[in-house]
Amino acid sequence: MAVTLQDLMDAANAAVPRIDGTKAQELVAGGALLLDVRDAPELQKSGHALGAHHIPRGMLDFRASQGSQFHDPELRTDRPIVVHCASGGRAALAGKLLKDMGYAEVYNMGGLEGWKDAGGPMVEPVDPGM
Repeated sequence: MAVTLQDLMDAANAAVPRIDGTKAQELVAGGALLLDVRDAPELQKSGHALGAHHIPRGMLDFRASQGSQFHDPELRTDRPIVVHCASGGRAALAGKLLKDMGYAEVYNMGGLEGWKDAGGPMVEPVDPGM
């Protein structure tokens, strides 16, 4: 039987705890990595959380793999990671991938709005007309 998107989401949500923006800020203040898995055009359009590390979800497998030539040294299996996207779906799937790859402490903050609503500092997008 084929796996459905709902199956993937259910597994991801069961494996990766969902937290709010306030808890995310506490974790980041304590050294956690805030990981933005949105695509580059989304960052250009809506800005990003100050200090967030950007890896598009489509590249996460390569960047998270310790043995890959594309490994990102910011991703360490012993460092807590708070993942977010625009609404939480991609963050859940990305978090599950990280857990499956041996990252011990991974959280899904949901969307960028959670960070903003909790008063998290932002880097606003640049007006393309300027």
